[in-house]
Amino acid sequence: MQANARIEVSGLSVFFPLYHGNSRSLKKTVFAAAAGKLAQDRNRRVVVQALRDVSFTLRAGDRLGLIGGNGAGKTTLLRTLAGIYEPVMGRIAVTGSVHALLDPQLGMNPDLTGRENILLRGLYNGLSRAEIARLEEDVRAFADLGDFVDLPVRIYSSGMVVRLGFALATAIHPQILLMDEWFLAGDAEFMEKARARLEGMVRGADILVLSTHMMDVIANWCDRVLWLDQGCIRDDGPPVEVLHRYLGHPLPERPERVRA
Repeated sequence: MQANARIEVSGLSVFFPLYHGNSRSLKKTVFAAAAGKLAQDRNRRVVVQALRDVSFTLRAGDRLGLIGGNGAGKTTLLRTLAGIYEPVMGRIAVTGSVHALLDPQLGMNPDLTGRENILLRGLYNGLSRAEIARLEEDVRAFADLGDFVDLPVRIYSSGMVVRLGFALATAIHPQILLMDEWFLAGDAEFMEKARARLEGMVRGADILVLSTHMMDVIANWCDRVLWLDQGCIRDDGPPVEVLHRYLGHPLPERPERVRA
């Protein structure tokens, strides 16, 4: 574990403009539907306030769970931490390598071969030739593609695409791991391999930020929870306490935590 891994978020706000939203009737409708989640910017455009004044700090060893209903801002926060979205206000300071598991098949080109997709993933992550060679060996073995590795991904079966996507997504071991849902896929045999690989990746990360609707996963893997509501932090604290308030009842007793 690298002691210098760190995330500092201060007064973070992220807005998205609603294009073609200058009609007064449209504004009235969407304002009512969003219960105050929409506003006007300085140019009097209607904007969605996806995140509003969010602040927190994470250090090496921290495991943060994000909870909240659909549209609460969880995915927006992850994408902003990953550098996909720019803050409108506030600041983010990230120290350490970051890997975002937002979609295991994101970035795969179906017209390229499996080997070429592995090469592109390695280049995107700034790996050396030797590191890319090790990446290829690891992904090929885990995804069990055989000779299909040199054929275009578009002719793969759905199961092969899932295996390749998962193997690529979990082959990088960063200091900071951002996860949008605790994803496992494939047949029963592959699921067992995938579970062990994913858990190893999570244990190896210095900092974990995990968004999921699976409360048992949050309770088992996280030591802190942010409850997001309408883009704001509604609650922040230990999983047992925050999940109790979020669900309205305590979680069932569970065994000793599995994380190392």
